[in-house]
Amino acid sequence: MAVVDLLAVARERGLDPEATILVTDPTSFTLAGLERGVDHDYVPTLRARGARAGRIFPVVVEPDEEGVLTLLALWRLGAVPAPLNPRLTGPERDQAGHALAGRDAGDAQVVLWTSGTSGAPRGVALSFANLAASAEAVSRRLQLTPRDVWLATLSPAHVGGLALLTRPFLLGGLLVAWGRVETTDLAALLDGPDGLPVGVGRAVSHVSLVPTQLRRLLDQWGDRPPPPALRCVLLGGAHTPPALLGRAVEAAWPVALTYGMTEMTSQVATAPPALAAQKAGTVGKALDGVEVRVAEDGEICTRGPTQALGYAAGAGSLGDEKGWFHTGDLGRMDADGDLWILGRAADRIITGGVNVDAVEVEDVIRSHPSVVDVCVVGLPDDEWGEVVSAWVVPVEGEFDLDEIETWLAELVGGPKRPRRWVVEREVPLNANGKPDRGLVRELIGG
Repeated sequence: MAVVDLLAVARERGLDPEATILVTDPTSFTLAGLERGVDHDYVPTLRARGARAGRIFPVVVEPDEEGVLTLLALWRLGAVPAPLNPRLTGPERDQAGHALAGRDAGDAQVVLWTSGTSGAPRGVALSFANLAASAEAVSRRLQLTPRDVWLATLSPAHVGGLALLTRPFLLGGLLVAWGRVETTDLAALLDGPDGLPVGVGRAVSHVSLVPTQLRRLLDQWGDRPPPPALRCVLLGGAHTPPALLGRAVEAAWPVALTYGMTEMTSQVATAPPALAAQKAGTVGKALDGVEVRVAEDGEICTRGPTQALGYAAGAGSLGDEKGWFHTGDLGRMDADGDLWILGRAADRIITGGVNVDAVEVEDVIRSHPSVVDVCVVGLPDDEWGEVVSAWVVPVEGEFDLDEIETWLAELVGGPKRPRRWVVEREVPLNANGKPDRGLVRELIGG
C-alpha cells in the first residue's frame, strides 16, 4: 500500500476545508491553508533535500508548525518520514540516519526510531491502517468529538505524539502545536483560549502527558481547580507513581491512565477518567479490536489491527507464530478484565535468589515526603548476583539518608532495600522523557 496523503484523507472524510484545524505559535491554519503552505513551501524544499516516494526520510521534528507541515508534506510526496527526537545526541541521530535513510519502506506510512523491548535502537514501521485503527479505537474509548482541542506536548518522534498529530485529520478536532511546551507554558495554555490566536475561541479540552510533566504541572498549578474546559489528561509513556495519580484524582483532574507502546501504535489499554478515579492504578480494558493476554510468567502479550508492520531495515518481525507481540512488560488481569501494569521484565532484580520489582521499591521510596523522585536498578554483585541500588532526587534541605533507611526497613524486606544510594538533583532521562535506567546503572556502578 502506497503512502497515504493525510491532507487528502481529511478532505475525503468531509472535514470543512475552511475550519481551523491547527493552531501554532503565532498562526492558525484551516485545512485549505495547510494545503497551500505544504504545497508552496514544504514540498519543493523536501524534494530538493532528497525526499522520494516510498523511501524512508529521517527528519528531526518538534511538535510545532514546522514539524507538522514537514510531516504532512512528506506524506503528500509519498515519502515515509522517520521523525527523530531533537533530544537525541549527534551520534544517535547519525545511527538512525545510517540505519534508515533512503531505504525502501514497504507498506509503511511512518517509521519511528525506538529502543524497543531489547534496548537496541531500531525503526518500527507503522502503516496508515495502524494509525487509522488506533485513532478510531481511542475515539471510542475516550468519547472524542470534532469539537475537541488537543494540546500537543509530546514529540512526533514519540508514538503518542505522532498519534495525536494525525488524529484531527482522521477524526476532526483542533490541534494546538505550540512547540516544546515547558511547565509554565503548559499551565498558561490550559488556562483558557486567551493564550491562543484570536478567533480560535475554544480552550484546550485534551492533553497527553507523561508522569513527570503532570507532576510539574500540578506543582505549577497550585490549589486552583482544574481548567473547566479540560475533559481529559491522557497519562502514559512511563510508570505513574500511585502518589502522583492520587494527588491528581483528589484535586479532580480528569486523568485517563493508559498503557501502550510504539509496536502497537500507541494505546493498548486505557482507563477513562471515571475508571481511573474509581480503581486507581488500572489501565482498564484493551481498546476495541486489540487483544491482550497475560502469559504464565506474567508477561503481557498483545495483538490486533494496531500492531506495527514490523521492524524496518531488516531488524526482524514483531509477533510469534500466533501473531502475539511479547511486550516485555509484566502485568495482571483482575476479575473485571482490567489490566494492571507491574513493571518491565528487564527491570526485575534478582538478588540472593529473591525477585525484586524495581517499580514496587520506587513507589515506596517516592512516598516519603522528603523524596521528589527515584530510580531503582540492579547492579552486578559477586555475593548476591545483583544488589538493589537507588538514584534519589531529594527535597532540598529535608533529606536524611539514615532516616530514610530506617523508615524503609519497616516497609520492605531486606532484599528489596537499596544497598547503594546516589543522591542527585535529577533522575537521568532518555530522549522520550523516561528514566534512563541504563545510564543510571552505569553512573551508579561507575
